[in-house]
Amino acid sequence: MKASCFVLLFVITSLCFAQNTQIVKTDDGKRVLLNDNFTWEYIDKESDTTSILIAEDGVDCNVADDFEEPALNRKIQDQLKKGRATINDVKKKVAKDYNCTIDDVLLLSFSEQKTKAVYKFCANGIRVIYKRVGHSIIKSRKLF
Repeated sequence: MKASCFVLLFVITSLCFAQNTQIVKTDDGKRVLLNDNFTWEYIDKESDTTSILIAEDGVDCNVADDFEEPALNRKIQDQLKKGRATINDVKKKVAKDYNCTIDDVLLLSFSEQKTKAVYKFCANGIRVIYKRVGHSIIKSRKLF
């Protein structure tokens, strides 16, 4: 019994070390899959935000004149009305933080679920990211 457990443990650990691919992150934040045969490929697909031009320093955002905000999930937004965490409430908070009107806040992209969300805005020409956890809305900050 001990020998079979030892062999099984050996096989499992050898399979874990047999992976010959690595995932690395480039300087601009894209994830790349490196294979053992010296080939590579991007993991993350390019987004459809081709009309958004972001400056190199990541602070300014230039949006095309015909840019339309992406549509949010109506069911999730209806559930967030009770806690005052809809997209309009988030835009009000962004407008208050950046001393502008709600019309000056433009939603660029989002990742939304029922319990959490990440919104990317252009407020007064500045690219900002806000997070929602439950009904709490906070500004996203980089640690490093």
